[in-house]
Amino acid sequence: MADAQALDEVVRFTSDLIRIDTTNRGGGDCRERPAAEYAAEQLAAAGTRPVLLERTPGRTNVVARIEGTDPSAPALLVHGHLDVVPAQAADWSVHPFSGEVRDGVVWGRGAVDMKNMDAMILAVVRSWARQGVRPRRDLVVAFTADEEASAEDGSGFLAEEHPELFEGCTEGISESGAYTFHDGAGRQIYPIAAGERGTAWLKLTARGRAGHGSRVNTENAVTRLAAAITRIGAHQWPLRLTPTVRAALGELAALYGLEADPDSLDSADGVDVLLDKLGPAARLVEATLRNSANPTMLEAGYKVNVIPGEAVAHVDGRYLPGGEDEFRATLDRLTGPDVDWEFHHREVAIQAPVDSPTFAAMRAAVQEFAPEGHVVPYCMAGGTDAKQFSRLGITGYGFSPLKLPEGFDYDALFHGVDERVPVEALHFGVRVLDRFLRTS
Repeated sequence: MADAQALDEVVRFTSDLIRIDTTNRGGGDCRERPAAEYAAEQLAAAGTRPVLLERTPGRTNVVARIEGTDPSAPALLVHGHLDVVPAQAADWSVHPFSGEVRDGVVWGRGAVDMKNMDAMILAVVRSWARQGVRPRRDLVVAFTADEEASAEDGSGFLAEEHPELFEGCTEGISESGAYTFHDGAGRQIYPIAAGERGTAWLKLTARGRAGHGSRVNTENAVTRLAAAITRIGAHQWPLRLTPTVRAALGELAALYGLEADPDSLDSADGVDVLLDKLGPAARLVEATLRNSANPTMLEAGYKVNVIPGEAVAHVDGRYLPGGEDEFRATLDRLTGPDVDWEFHHREVAIQAPVDSPTFAAMRAAVQEFAPEGHVVPYCMAGGTDAKQFSRLGITGYGFSPLKLPEGFDYDALFHGVDERVPVEALHFGVRVLDRFLRTS
């Protein structure tokens, strides 16, 4: 088991990493190198030989391998990103890059997304070094840049330019899974991610006839664009249950003593009835029952009395595993003949088996330290670096364990104001992660 020093170190590492401002605004000005050097220093102190890699100066990634006791076993990738989204200090109760520990809680940007997990990984590895522990299979530890934007300087770069560092890795774990979800009725649910919707950030362009704002214009680019994004925003995407979501619904139904036979899950009405009965727990699956497309940005014109010849919109689209062809065809139909669309950024949807030995080991690790908890699989609505690593044939799971008190809105703190994590949650995470990595 992780030693007492590891419990102290995970808090210190989380706080230290938060103090290193690695804000990623998406314009290329982020510099993860100080955080990468910090992580590499801790890994080196644990007896590993970390390498620092950059595609762009200052956009630094760290990779290290820990040899296991069974050379015939497939390797496991354990990865976390070092960058964070922006934070406005005026909106926060504490400075977002203070790393302050107050009343048993660590505050700051990255406390849950995801410098907490980075700290857990470092604390476990250093604890092993002190105790002379080796995992059963090789572990490849990676801390990446640029996850909060395109990942081109991070996991995308590593997968494309340095695949040899991940030789033998068949599975990986990273953020957004094994945290406590309180259902409001006394149940504690621990969702483990076994899938992610694909990313489809779109640019829509409408072209028309420029002219004076006082004249009749039936080829108005703004009107054409507005009609298209109205259709997109109003579209009701059909139900599409992936194996992961179907398994999630089945396990949640069993937990609540409800029927979830295959016939009922094949209709939108049947699924809606089940979701109503699940109450707050429905939040774990409702965002991943369908593809989605949300208009988010508009650009058009330069003067009120001038009809522009072009208007542009941006749409945040997400598609389920196996749903990209339907997504493309639907966007073709909704945009119509007067509006063109293209991918501004695209990443694949991924899916992992929920009946694998690795998922069983994650379930067992959580249940050892939270016997009152109920582990269920789920699919992430968004995405992580697991998408890029999937290009190397690595199956990705979301597993960054945290035991959270009731009323602690974990989801709302991702990219939110007053991001924070309880110290006890970090201690739980170290224990669970240690147990899983030793035994998987």
